[in-house]
Amino acid sequence: MGGGHSHNHGHGHGHGHAHAPAGFGPAFAIGIVLNSAFVLVEATYGFLSGSMALVADAGHNLSDVLSLLLAWAAAAAASKPPSDKFTYGYKSSTILAAMANGGLLLVAIGAILFETLNRLTRPAEVEGWTMIVVAGIGIAINTATALLFLRGRHDDLNIRGAFLHMVADALVSLGVVIAGAAILLTGATWIDPVTSLMIVAVIAWGTWGLLKDSVKMGLLAVPEGISEADVRAYLTRLPGVAAVHDLHIWPMSTTETAMTAHLVMPAGHPGDDFLRAIAHELQHRHRIGHATIQIERDAGCVLASAESC
Repeated sequence: MGGGHSHNHGHGHGHGHAHAPAGFGPAFAIGIVLNSAFVLVEATYGFLSGSMALVADAGHNLSDVLSLLLAWAAAAAASKPPSDKFTYGYKSSTILAAMANGGLLLVAIGAILFETLNRLTRPAEVEGWTMIVVAGIGIAINTATALLFLRGRHDDLNIRGAFLHMVADALVSLGVVIAGAAILLTGATWIDPVTSLMIVAVIAWGTWGLLKDSVKMGLLAVPEGISEADVRAYLTRLPGVAAVHDLHIWPMSTTETAMTAHLVMPAGHPGDDFLRAIAHELQHRHRIGHATIQIERDAGCVLASAESC
């Protein structure tokens, strides 16, 4: 797991940086290759067997390949050094990638839904055994991929997202296996397109969450799981702090969060150890890895009237 560190500047600024756990590059690569190959196999056999449930599941697996790519891109972007034009580096590009991912998923949902509704009005013969065998392979691949991210699911949001996506995929594939068995037992071909509709609903639910979260990030909303009120209360309770103002918390990327705040301390700057302690607390208790603190002695000192500071 990557370590955190902090450094301080003489004018009352403290910074803490948090980095995602390292060592998951091979896991991403293996997961992407396995799932990409399975998407091609599942979609091909879905069309050949006449199973829209398999085609829809292939679309769901494709969405998870995109999610793995996004998570990997986030880790890669976080390692890029800043420049004079991009002083935060390229971290926020992962937010744009999330929006693009959501848009592509909407297109996939529309295409699958169109074909599924067409199949409902004109039922076709479906090979139940093909559904069972192919979806069974999907359960094995998705479970194996999930296990690759088992170790880091508590340390990094992207790793946790990849793990949960793979677990969900295994469950969806299990649903296709059950649908195939039901078709073999009853001969009811309508079970296949109905299963496809259920899978589309699962994809749509995940897509809505992805789009909602990425738009909120694009608007610099406080990231999920971080409470502005709790952070403000923590800063206000610090010894010597009379007031807190200009508190801002925003996502730098899909994995890193930044914060700025002004602390009114009539007794003056308490020293660098004070700032290091704040950076440590914000990083480990509030998941804020890059904090900038400005110390002020006068409650009337604001950015708009810096001469009064």
